[in-house]
Amino acid sequence: MSHLNYNHLYYFWMVCKQGSVVKAAEALFLTPQTVTGQIKSFEERMKGKLLKRSGRSVEPTELGQMIFRYADKMFGLSYEMLDIVNYSQQKNVLFDVGVADSLSKRLVSKILLTTVPDDNSIHLRCFESTHELLLEQLSQHKLDMILSDCPVDSSQSPGLFSKKLGECKMSFFSSSVVDSQDFPAILKDKKLLIPGRRTAMGRNVMHWFERHAITPNILGEFDDAALMKAFALYHQDAIFLAPTIYFDEAKGEVPLCLVSEVEELKEEYYVIFAERMIQHPAVKNVCDADFSDLFR
Repeated sequence: MSHLNYNHLYYFWMVCKQGSVVKAAEALFLTPQTVTGQIKSFEERMKGKLLKRSGRSVEPTELGQMIFRYADKMFGLSYEMLDIVNYSQQKNVLFDVGVADSLSKRLVSKILLTTVPDDNSIHLRCFESTHELLLEQLSQHKLDMILSDCPVDSSQSPGLFSKKLGECKMSFFSSSVVDSQDFPAILKDKKLLIPGRRTAMGRNVMHWFERHAITPNILGEFDDAALMKAFALYHQDAIFLAPTIYFDEAKGEVPLCLVSEVEELKEEYYVIFAERMIQHPAVKNVCDADFSDLFR
């Protein structure tokens, strides 16, 4: 076999990672036709079919799986090499962090402080999005680390790992005075602001409503926790759900009534990273830190 065309291998690897030619083309800034043509050329070189249809997506054939395993190791090492070069040559280490927009910004800020070395020799770049989109960017090596409200499924995302940093209890709040003795029945009458159902907490609170036979009177659902709190300040008749520590956080700044803490609802915080980042000093600092006081 003559010399391998590594561009063909890379395009094939991206299609496997993305699950479709269209998504791979978008990530590569190419047309789907170009990617398809390159894959066909690669299949001719490999003397066999490498991809097969699976519903609306594609997956590697038996031959494709073997080639993908080698390609995954190769390109994983290449990204690791680039990271090491980046870390060693730059005065301030560039560190890209994805943050699930449903998380408390106060807690996230405290966690991110552990990534900053004593000499401040780091260049933090933070991006907010949904858990799913952040995972996709992490798997594409566009992020170094993620802070999210749920762990990663390593069986679905090989090469990615997660560690739980802590959890905090949730409470219902109101910007106006509410008779908390009528809880949780009051939730049926008052307008509610809750986390969006695309977030882990949004799904959890909907299950909590079902368990307690509560038909919520929902005014709004928000993926962004900060936006929901800001909205609640202007709609003072609404009750909203937030981490219990928000009561101390907002004390003295805004009028706030603690309606009730909900023992069953806890917001969890996880750090998620790729295998190649395990020894990165910033990731290591987060994983080794003790956040028990922060989440108490």
